[in-house]
Formats: sequence, structure tokens, C-alpha cells
Amino acid sequence: MEFGKPRWVQTTVNVDDHIIVPRLDPAAVACDPEKAVEDYVSSLSMHPMDRSRPLWEFHFLDIPTSEDTSTMVLRLHHSIGDGASVMTLLMASSLSTADPTRLPAMPPPPKRTGPIYQRRPRPPLSSGEALLAWVWSYLVLGWNTLVDGVLLLATMLFLSDPRTLFTRADGGSSKSHRHMRFLHRSLSLDDVKLVKTAMNCTINDVLVGVTSSALSQYYFRKSGDINTKEICLRSFLLVNTRTVSSRQALTVHYLNYGNTAKVVLAVDDAQFSDCHQLLDDFVESMMLIKDATNFHTLKSIRFD
Repeated sequence: MEFGKPRWVQTTVNVDDHIIVPRLDPAAVACDPEKAVEDYVSSLSMHPMDRSRPLWEFHFLDIPTSEDTSTMVLRLHHSIGDGASVMTLLMASSLSTADPTRLPAMPPPPKRTGPIYQRRPRPPLSSGEALLAWVWSYLVLGWNTLVDGVLLLATMLFLSDPRTLFTRADGGSSKSHRHMRFLHRSLSLDDVKLVKTAMNCTINDVLVGVTSSALSQYYFRKSGDINTKEICLRSFLLVNTRTVSSRQALTVHYLNYGNTAKVVLAVDDAQFSDCHQLLDDFVESMMLIKDATNFHTLKSIRFD
């Protein structure tokens, strides 16, 4: 693939060019294996891939950490596949260590037993106040939908978010490679489902709440600002409708592995020197939401 003129071509793959087993500093590994793995993965963001060969690499780190016996890093160009499809491919190509004879299989899709959100039934015409409240709720819903639609259109055309700790310090004008650090932490999927069930919402709703809470804690602790009226933080966007010329200072991903939900942060190393504290805020936010849910459930049981 020539630089600036990408195209698909037939080529002979030399697997040895794509399998990398790095040699890390034994002292650094012995002192803090998590940081050694983290530093190596972060260093990959500073090195562009070799465009003279297929754009994928496997990096094997035989370093035990607190959660894993070893680490495999897959680095590939997004034109080869997105995260979901590549994860599906890897799981479909893997064997179980407990039972190597068992064929790979994906987990079964979840089965819904009813609608995610329950519609409020219309009160009888004889109950004036209840009927008025029911009509008013739909008027408010329509108004909020209209406002959100107008703001989305304005964002696509000209509106920009105010400068905060989470926007890039250079405004995204720099074209150079910036050192990105990748962090991850495990959350209990059972805790997420507990909140989902108690609040009658979706798992996405719970994770959006965790993200919003974590970013808020970090922002107000770091900045000392108490004025929330001028702040606009988008903690969840399915599609970024504006042109992005460079990587963002902070990106949040959630991944599901069996009974564990992984929160993964990609942060600008120079801008988030205390990125581990931000990661801790996600774990603390999940526990606070869980504790509030348990208190709400216990209170409902007592008064029902």
C-alpha cells in the first residue's frame, strides 16, 4: 500500500514479520509488571505501522499480571476490521484451555422477556388530573426531542463544546503522533445487571451513568470548578457527526468478557498524568450507583 494511495493488492504474507515477542527490561517487569505492560502498549502509539506489508501485528508479552498470566496485543488497521468483528473472529478461532477438544463457540444472544421501557397507560377520561399529567408528559417528551434535534443539527454545522480538561490541549491542530496510554479495569457485570433491573433500564443506560459520574468526579476534583451551567460533556455518542482530524485526548470503551465488563481508557499521556485516578473514578462510580440501588430497593421493600 503506497502512502496516500491505499488499495487492496495480493501479497505473500510472511508470518514472522507480524509476530513480535519483545524483550522488556527485567528490572521494570519485576518491579511493576502492570506498568511494564502498560508502557509497552502505550509506546506502540508512537510508531506508525509499516505500510509495505499487511497492516496487522501480534505482540506477545509473557508477563504475568494481577489479572492475566500473559498479554497478547493485536495491532491492525481499521480497514481490516472493526473491534466487534475482530473480537468475534478471535473468539471463534480460540480453544478452551479447560477443554481443548471443545469447538470454539460464541455465547448465546440474550433473550428479552418484554419491552425495555414500559409505556405509561392512558388514564380514564374521568380522572382529570391524571389525564392532564399524562398528556403533559408527552408534551415535555416532544419538546425535549425537538431541542435535542436542534442542538444535534447545530453541533453538526457550527456549535462547538467549551474547552474543558477532556479536550485536547492543542485543539486538535497538531498532526504529530501523541503518546497515548491505554488503561483498563474490571467491573462486575452482575453489579451492572443489578442496577439495570432495579432501575428498569438497559445496560447501556447504566454504563452511561457510570461514565457521566466518573467524568464529573474527575473534572470537579481536578479543576475545583463548581459552576455546572457552562459545562457541556458528551459522555456517550454513537456517531461523531463532526470531522475529526486527529485523535481525541480521552476515549472510553466498554467490553464484555463473560461475567466481567471491562472499562478501557485511551488517554493523552501528557494531558492526563493522573490517568489512573480517573480509572479509579469509574470503579468508585459503579460502587456508588450500586449502593444507591441497594438502598432504594431496601427502602421500597420496607414501605411497600
